[in-house]
Amino acid sequence: MSAGKTAIPKSPLADFAALIAKAGAFDFDDDVYHHTRRALIDYMAALLAGADKEPATNLVAALGGEIGVGQCTLPGQKGRYNENGGVLNALPRAAALINGTASHIVEFDDIYRDGIYHPGCPVIAAAMATCEHIGATQDTLLRAIIVGYEVSTRIAEVIQPAHYRFWHTTGTVGTFGAAAASAAVLGLDANQAAHALATAGTFAAGLQQAFRSDAMSKPLHAGRAAEGGYLAAISAQHGVTGALDILEGDAGFGAAMSMNVEWHKAAKSLGQSFNITRMTFKNHGCCGHTFAAIDGALFLQNQHGFSAPDVKAIRNGTYQTALNVTGNARHDAPFEGKFNLRYVVAHGLVLGSVRLDAFGPDRLTHAEISRLVDECDLYCDPQAEEAFPEARGARVSIELKDGRLVEHYQPTRIGDPDAALSDQQLGDKFIELASECSMLTEPSKRLEQLWQVGEDKPVRGMFLTS
Repeated sequence: MSAGKTAIPKSPLADFAALIAKAGAFDFDDDVYHHTRRALIDYMAALLAGADKEPATNLVAALGGEIGVGQCTLPGQKGRYNENGGVLNALPRAAALINGTASHIVEFDDIYRDGIYHPGCPVIAAAMATCEHIGATQDTLLRAIIVGYEVSTRIAEVIQPAHYRFWHTTGTVGTFGAAAASAAVLGLDANQAAHALATAGTFAAGLQQAFRSDAMSKPLHAGRAAEGGYLAAISAQHGVTGALDILEGDAGFGAAMSMNVEWHKAAKSLGQSFNITRMTFKNHGCCGHTFAAIDGALFLQNQHGFSAPDVKAIRNGTYQTALNVTGNARHDAPFEGKFNLRYVVAHGLVLGSVRLDAFGPDRLTHAEISRLVDECDLYCDPQAEEAFPEARGARVSIELKDGRLVEHYQPTRIGDPDAALSDQQLGDKFIELASECSMLTEPSKRLEQLWQVGEDKPVRGMFLTS
């Protein structure tokens, strides 16, 4: 029986499939489109900054047979096929995998706070690859991104916080988002879209153990989700069916990867309110669970006018999940620094920010940063714990050598929807990160082009970096 002829039982998956099927004709308002362009700009910034770094470069080497052919682009990648300045191209699955991976490497990609989830990497990588593969328009790309974000953020929200104990949401739920986006580009009907999502559910994976060693696996989660979502959608277009109760079934996604999921909440107000308008755009180049503490420490430093050598001791109180993920005691390697709350707070106090240059050997061994790391204590703050995951707060107390004790509770992170980066700040971030890419010329011109994405212009070629 083909995917297009299978009856869909009433369920959130069916509701999501219906939204996907009408994506091409849905009347999205200008505000939703504006926020979608913001998400696209943020994704491209992270992608260009990570394109020439491992493991993205390893994947280009590993998948040589799928590189230099096809219609999909690999922005920012160097290789034997673009020695004369042209952009590297690839087949769609390889493009989704490599671009999705590259955009998650430098830890600057967007966040859906209530779902503990980075949707941009898997969703936009898959949407872009699908659009370029079939020659779709930029308007189709924007619509696919909206739908991919909507489906996946809603799934992410109802499975948390239990899901995050063992699973990396970007790898798991990201597969649904990528499938939804690719299905929208392909113009799948509701039956086909349902089967694409059903297959995506059994592809979904990504273990948190990948966070806890000097491995390259974590960014691969995002790329694999993009690739798996694309594969699920293109397979459904050609008749591959999936288990339509994959979300709520006794051995389904919710039962295996969460606890007591209230699936009926996932589709509430679907098509009326869009989560892409409520994204967090990172203001620091590290794990998002550390942001409130960094922001709080910098607030105190600005408010009270002290410098790092004036600090005697630091206490950081935040929610337990942040401690679980970023409470490690070491910062010998870049990955350890990015997931070390003590280190990034100390770095911020010493050097004023935590950006791309925060994890080089000179910073990881910096004497004053290391001193502050040793003087920093972590604990679970009751107020922050109660507010999580709807808010990501931290209480920062700093004891100064002159005897003063200063304290601040940071209720949210700069960059969260309730403390959002302006369009100007987002553009500045793009210029900073995109300038890391040696293959890119005129980043300000590229930014201007991204603000204008839409209508009937082709996606293919819009991300050329030379």
